Amino acid sequence: MDPELEAFVPLFPQADFTDPAASRKLFAGLAASVPLPDTSGMEVEDLAVPAAPGTTAAGPDVPVRLYRPHGARGAVVWLHGGGHVMGDVRSEHPWATRIAAESGAAVLSVGYRLSPEDPFPAALDDAYAVLVWAAANAGRLGLDPGRIAVAGHSAGGGLAAALTLRARDEHGPAIRFQLLNQPQLDDRQETWSQRNFTATPWVDRDKVAASWRHYLGGRPATPYAAPGRAEDLTGLPPAYIATAEFCPNRDEDVRYALRLLQAGVSVELHQWPGTFHGSQAIVSADVSRRQNAELGAVLRRALAG
Repeated sequence: MDPELEAFVPLFPQADFTDPAASRKLFAGLAASVPLPDTSGMEVEDLAVPAAPGTTAAGPDVPVRLYRPHGARGAVVWLHGGGHVMGDVRSEHPWATRIAAESGAAVLSVGYRLSPEDPFPAALDDAYAVLVWAAANAGRLGLDPGRIAVAGHSAGGGLAAALTLRARDEHGPAIRFQLLNQPQLDDRQETWSQRNFTATPWVDRDKVAASWRHYLGGRPATPYAAPGRAEDLTGLPPAYIATAEFCPNRDEDVRYALRLLQAGVSVELHQWPGTFHGSQAIVSADVSRRQNAELGAVLRRALAG
């Protein structure tokens, strides 16, 4: 493990998802302890996006926090991590601010519904509603509807991948790019990393399994829930996929990248040595600074005019 990260491992909380309410409280406390980011170079606005018509379980309006750097033309539908159990626009504020600042694009941080109270497809319906809304309102916001990316971390990365499948299948809004950071893609947990990483920091096999149980709610997984199950990956937008060495999701992410390539989709795959799932939160580490800067740089290139 990277020595700068290893020094923080004893300080990382040993949370699990057996008690979602307790997990959310812990996660919110961690997020609140982070210094507020500098938003002086952008406009920040809280919005309520209507549920998308025709969704399988239309819910309430979707909370969205919009970060619009001065001169932004591209847009990123950003989906937070948290195992489908934790997270909201408040806890995601530092991440979303950084993505907006370093990409130069407007970021729509989505406060999708969480499981187990609202299992699949609620979160995907919410994310799709925001994608549809962003495309329809791009002109009013001064953005280019031809420059929309979907992106996310962990469970949010899996949602971003599912968005590209759904948009393709339903002839929805055009997605220019997908950025999947340590995405959660396959409920079967059959890869080497899923079977062997039983005591890795922050996220391990059992925590991933609990996340899938809550998200699926006892129903069989479909490709829209677990994109790793999708048989047809043709016609999807170009992708950037990042993995962490000591992350249970690592091997399914690498496999997904290879399958995208074999389906004719352009892919950049970056495996970060010495890192673990979520270690980018240790922003003082050199490897974290490089990881975080790369996310913004990748989106900046992908959404350039």
